[in-house]
Amino acid sequence: MVQARTSAKEFFNADERLADLGLIAVPGAEELTAKIDRHLLRWAQEAGMDQDTFIIESECPRFSSGDGKGLIRSTVRGDDIYFVVDVGNYNQKYKIFGHENFMSPDDHFQNLKRLIQATSGKAKRMSVIMPLLYGSRRAYRESLDCAVALQELQAMGISNIVTFDAHDPRMQNAVPLMGFDNVMPTYQVLKAMLRAVPDLQLDRDHFMVISPDEGAMNRNMYYASVLGVNLGMFYKRRDYSQVVNGRNPIVAHEYLGESVEGKDVFVADDIISSGESMLDIAYALKKQGAKRIFANATYAIFTNGLDSFDKAYADGMIAGVFGSNLTYRTPELLSRPWFHEVDVSKYIAYFIAALNHDLSVSAIIDPHEKIKALLERTGQAR
Repeated sequence: MVQARTSAKEFFNADERLADLGLIAVPGAEELTAKIDRHLLRWAQEAGMDQDTFIIESECPRFSSGDGKGLIRSTVRGDDIYFVVDVGNYNQKYKIFGHENFMSPDDHFQNLKRLIQATSGKAKRMSVIMPLLYGSRRAYRESLDCAVALQELQAMGISNIVTFDAHDPRMQNAVPLMGFDNVMPTYQVLKAMLRAVPDLQLDRDHFMVISPDEGAMNRNMYYASVLGVNLGMFYKRRDYSQVVNGRNPIVAHEYLGESVEGKDVFVADDIISSGESMLDIAYALKKQGAKRIFANATYAIFTNGLDSFDKAYADGMIAGVFGSNLTYRTPELLSRPWFHEVDVSKYIAYFIAALNHDLSVSAIIDPHEKIKALLERTGQAR
């Protein structure tokens, strides 16, 4: 079983590894892959391995017509390969007929498949680290892009998928015989929050967890349970008579729970897209007397820009937003005083090391003991 304090020698025992480990960064995921590589390298060197990098050089060039191909620059025969892909990186571009085109999730998924094909079936085993799960924001009677994509990856020889905070984790039912791990970066979020806001008091009298809607209840219930604080929730009243931008518009956010007056409030969701819902909730909580409001989203993508959050921060409505480095963040977002990055690269490195040794990942998936130790270390244990 892999734990936070497991020694590097246990991770990198040459006799126990499935095969030599290799990382392949699908274009757009180079930054995250490099951070994962640094953790793996440190553990490998501490265990006495002579290794410069686990990253295997690759690329996905495009012809002027827009056609693409995948290239792997060295042999992967017999290796345990991990493809790291960020399907949400909209900053990647390519030329097509003289025009510059921004890459969509579809483009990133195609690049992933190209690089899998480029291994030519020579790898010992192939796994995919896809934090933002492709096509998972689907509902009844909509195209099941994610389910079809997972089946396609399985047919191409992928053995394991590791994703984070999947919008609809039921998608794994499409591939019941393939390894599928849906991981929550709860510990990393709490660690980042306690570092960024050292005066937090995580007790019932000073702190509450609020779910932004019924779909996020499990996520927020876990935070409330491990911290031992009260939980409230909002539910979205929608107008089902019309569709705007592909969704039924929200008429109002209704609050259910005890008073938030004078308390710091933590609101966790999987995605901040436009951010309208999160801001509506923040303004509603402020009206009810909340002290400070901290928002958390595993994927803080801000599709409508940052102006509305700048104003909310200036007006004292939002005290901070915590978002992971699991998908692309703009330089403008990273420069904002209200944004705090949650680094999840070490978590992924633990996962890869465990899989490479065919070890149990149960201790990684359930971080309760690590959270307990964190609260004791920071004087927050009750």
